[in-house]
Amino acid sequence: MPASIDSDGDPGEELRIFPEALTHNLELAATIMMAIAAVLTAWTAFQSSKWSGVQAIEFSEAGAARTESTVFSTRAGQQALVDISGFTNWLNALQADIRAGAVDPPPSAAEYEPAFDSLSGFLFVRFREEFKPAVDAWLDTDPFTDPEAPTSPFVMPEYDLEANNMADDLMNAADESARLARVANQNSDDYVINAVLAAMVLFFAGLSTKLLRPRNRLLTLGLGVVLLGFTVYLVVRLPIEI
Repeated sequence: MPASIDSDGDPGEELRIFPEALTHNLELAATIMMAIAAVLTAWTAFQSSKWSGVQAIEFSEAGAARTESTVFSTRAGQQALVDISGFTNWLNALQADIRAGAVDPPPSAAEYEPAFDSLSGFLFVRFREEFKPAVDAWLDTDPFTDPEAPTSPFVMPEYDLEANNMADDLMNAADESARLARVANQNSDDYVINAVLAAMVLFFAGLSTKLLRPRNRLLTLGLGVVLLGFTVYLVVRLPIEI
């Protein structure tokens, strides 16, 4: 009599009730279960590894994007300092030129034209190209005489630094990469859990081949079939990374 973990007692009565054909069918079912579970185990392990790779790549891209965003943000800050310094120097020079009679006071700020032979005109025409639209828009509001006008060009919508926009775009890209990395990490964890479930199916299928009593085999195989179906259901719902 072959060794089994439930060989105590006399199984003869059960063996007479359960024909030999049923025993063969149970063994075939166990073999099929083990084959499917083995494929599931290999597939889930492969997908877990692939998603772990995606996670690493996305986290790496997030870090690189944040670093580049910092570079553009620093550049935008430097450009803003240049604009503030140039604008302040121009205002001071304009006031000095008017007091010295080097330039005539404009009827309104909107009609201001730089005098190229004056310090204020020299500074005005050397504003950064990105800054000039904001200055022109601010002057059009007649800030020298209208108390309701914006306080400076820096609060105008036209003052839009490309470097600052790039920094924001890169930070958004970094956040998106970090989100995708977290999703990939969750997918990898889900595949690991399903690999454990597939291993449990292998355990039940293998255990059933060691049981002598058909009733015990049916119970063990039944548990394995339920667990296998549940595992397949979970696996087919997971995203696939190739």
